[in-house]
Amino acid sequence: MFNEQQSGKMWSGRFREPLDAEFEAWQRSIVFDWRLLDEEIAASKAHASALCAAKILTRDETTELRAALDAIAAEHASEAGKALVRDHATAEDIHHFVELELVARIGSLGLRLHTGRSRNEQIATDLRLYVRRQIGLTVEALAAWANALVEQARAAGDAVMPSYTHMQRAEPVLVAHWLLAYVEMILRDAARLRDCSARLNYCPLGSGAVAGATLALDRDLVARELGFNAPTANSMDATSDRDFILEYLQALTIVGLHLSRFAEEITLFATAEFNFVTPPEAFSTGSSAMPQKKNPDLTELIRAKVGRIHGAAEAVTLLLKGLPLAYNKDMQETQEPAFAVEFVPQMLRLVARFTAALQFNRERMNEAAQSGYLNAMAAATYLVHKGVPFRTAHEKIGNAVRYGLEKGVELNALSLDELRKFGEEFKEDFFAAVTLTATLDCHNVTGGTARERVREALAAAADRIAALKQEAVHAGA
Repeated sequence: MFNEQQSGKMWSGRFREPLDAEFEAWQRSIVFDWRLLDEEIAASKAHASALCAAKILTRDETTELRAALDAIAAEHASEAGKALVRDHATAEDIHHFVELELVARIGSLGLRLHTGRSRNEQIATDLRLYVRRQIGLTVEALAAWANALVEQARAAGDAVMPSYTHMQRAEPVLVAHWLLAYVEMILRDAARLRDCSARLNYCPLGSGAVAGATLALDRDLVARELGFNAPTANSMDATSDRDFILEYLQALTIVGLHLSRFAEEITLFATAEFNFVTPPEAFSTGSSAMPQKKNPDLTELIRAKVGRIHGAAEAVTLLLKGLPLAYNKDMQETQEPAFAVEFVPQMLRLVARFTAALQFNRERMNEAAQSGYLNAMAAATYLVHKGVPFRTAHEKIGNAVRYGLEKGVELNALSLDELRKFGEEFKEDFFAAVTLTATLDCHNVTGGTARERVREALAAAADRIAALKQEAVHAGA
C-alpha cells in the first residue's frame, strides 16, 4: 500500500513505516550541505545536458530544466535566500531541496532530472566542485599574503635583525631575508593545494550508485561542462572517494602551521622585551582592566586556529578509516569538517592586510643584530681563509668569545693584541671581516642573507607570486 506519510521522499517506495521524527530531523544534512547549492545546480545542469545527448530529454525540456535551475540559484543567492535553503522544512539534503524546488516550478519534468543518477555520485561531484572552489579562494588569499610580505621586504631594504636558533640569537640577517622565508612557505602551501586540486579534478557523474550509470550517458560531455579534466575511471572509487577532502584539510593544516609560526614570531617581536615590531592598532584590542595595554588579538587568534583546521583533518581521517567499499552514510560526516575551514581564505586576507600595516623598529633590530657575538661565525670564517681548519677556528673564536664575555665587550671591540692571544692568524683586516655588512655578505650563496643574494631572491619571489596570482585567477574562473 502506498505510504502517504513517506511521499515526497526520494527513496520512499519500499517503506511502510514512517521515520522516527527525531531520527528524521537528526539525520538531515540540509542544515550544513545547503552550502553546496551552487555546485548542485551546476552539476544538475550538466546532467540535464547528458540526458539530452542521450535523448532521454528533448532540447526544449533541457532548456526548461536548466532555466529553472538557474532561477533556483538566483533566488537563493542572497544571505536571506541561503537561510531559506538551510531552514527548509522537509528537504533531507541539498539534492532533495533542488528536486522539490524544480517540481514546484515545472511540475513532473523536475522529477525526470534524476533519471540515470544517484545521490552518491551527486554528493561526490558537489564536494569536488566545492573543494576545488575553496582551493582557488585559498590560493588567491595566499598570493595576497605573499605579496604583502614581498612589499615589506622591499621597504625594509638593508635593514638588519638577529636570526635565532633554539630561541637564542644566532647570526644577523636582513629583515627582507626573514620575510622571504615565509614567502617560501606560502609558495609550497600553494603548490600542495594546486596538486590537490589537480588530483580531485575528475568528474564522478555517471558513476551511478556504485556500478555506473544504467544509461549511455556521455560522461566526457559532463566533465567538460563542469571544468573537470575527465570522468573518474572507476565507479566504486568515484562514489566512495573522499581522499580529496582529507588531502585538502591536511594541506590547510600546513597552511595553518605556517600562519601560526608567523603569528608566534610577531607576538614575541611585539613584546617590550623584543620591541622589534609595532602591530597596527586596527588589528589589536585593549584591556578592560589595564589602560596601557595593546593586545595582539589577530596573531593570537591565528595561532589558535590551526587547532580547528588540524582537528577537521583528524576527524576525516578517523571517519574514513576502515570503511568498506563503496558509499556509506558515514561519509556524510566528512562534509562538516570540510565546511568548518571556510574561514581560512578570510584569515589569510586579514593577515595580508595586517602584514602590510606592520611597522618595524629598525634601530632596535639593528642594535640586537650587533650584540651577543652574532659575528662569531664570520670570525671563524675569517680564520678559515687564513688557512686554519674550521674546527680549530671554531675553538679559537670560542675562546675569544669567552674572553669578551668576561670583559663585557663584543669581538670587534677586542684589540688586535688581545685577539692574538688566541692565534697568530689574526691581522688588522680581521675587523673589516666582522662588521655587520661583512657578516651579512659572507653568506654569499644561493639562499643566503648576503645583500645581493637577497635582492635577487626578492626579484625572483615577486615573479613567482605574480605567476601564482595568475594561476589563482584561472582557478577561480
